[in-house]
Amino acid sequence: MEKFPRGKSAIVGAATFGMGEAHGYKAMDLVARSAHLALADANLKLSDVDGLFVCTGDDALSGLAAAEYLGIRPRFTDNNRTGGSAFFSHAINAAIMLEMGYIDTALICYGSNQRTGAGGLVSMRQASPYEKPYRPLNPLSSYALAAARHMYEFGTTETHLAEVAVAARAWANLNPDAFMFGKGELTIEDCISSRMVSDPLRKTDCCLITDGGAAIVMTRTDRAKDLVKKPVYLLGGAAAVWHSNVDQMENLTVTPAAESGQRAFALSGYKPADMDVVNVYDAFSINTILFLEDLGFCPKGEGGNFVAGGAIAPGGSLPVNTNGGGLSCCHPGMYGLFTIIENCMQLRGEAGLRQVANANLAVSHGNGGTLSSEATLVLGTESTL
Repeated sequence: MEKFPRGKSAIVGAATFGMGEAHGYKAMDLVARSAHLALADANLKLSDVDGLFVCTGDDALSGLAAAEYLGIRPRFTDNNRTGGSAFFSHAINAAIMLEMGYIDTALICYGSNQRTGAGGLVSMRQASPYEKPYRPLNPLSSYALAAARHMYEFGTTETHLAEVAVAARAWANLNPDAFMFGKGELTIEDCISSRMVSDPLRKTDCCLITDGGAAIVMTRTDRAKDLVKKPVYLLGGAAAVWHSNVDQMENLTVTPAAESGQRAFALSGYKPADMDVVNVYDAFSINTILFLEDLGFCPKGEGGNFVAGGAIAPGGSLPVNTNGGGLSCCHPGMYGLFTIIENCMQLRGEAGLRQVANANLAVSHGNGGTLSSEATLVLGTESTL
């Protein structure tokens, strides 16, 4: 833990492509287009890439396919597949390898055409034999269990869940790249009256189904300072896996984020209260509440009250999911990498109307499986080193 290379690597390029609907593009097309854009953003070339980190939902060997498609021969590939948290583990591995001198340039990328090409949600998992007889709508029903338990134990309400969705839409309305941009304001009443999908989660509690590609480029700090864009430094990162299926969770209201967040903040030298921007994987509205609690932004059980009254919306006390999140920006199967890119834009001062003033510290949090794999990155500007 003490040997984590704090601030020794930086994200120097970041890009998305095809968020929303990308007609005519396959998943690997979106990976490649995002990769080219991220490298251009970093003023680097494909030939500079010697570490390739990728995970797609439609190819178990996407590390091989991406190298072939891009026409590169990397020294190392990582195809770790833990769902939406995978890209955080990729960044942690890349930081360690960069510090060791094992690689010089890491490309972390993702793409999915699940909206226009796959006919709905992409799943890489087999149903649990303990859950299958009950015919759950997974992954939705697993998150509904967590929401129901949180309501039972702590008095969390449908209104609290709605606050998360309303805040996400408000941020999306400031983001021209968001799928729900220009779709109008969302109100608490809209949420509570929306269709029930898996009790207690309604339609507005559920993430979008979109296409999208994303990529970031990482290199060592000494090299990062010579590139065009303002580097975003990796100050701390940690991951935790506690189970696979939700029926094996010891406590439906406590996720592995309680471990990954604590370790990531400790490595960074900063606390949750120091963060200027927070972007977490909000596949469902309950996620945001659970992760804000487990990451240490409020005590366990108080997440509902913490998000109430527009506290995480534009103009609130804590900017959360500032691009609109998985609920209102995009959700192409695995959303995790998009939280990192949004924080890069915020820390580089490139977020336009949704820009958080004087943003120097940000936390990204990724979720994989059904609250199974959690991973946390603390990112900062040069002033935070």
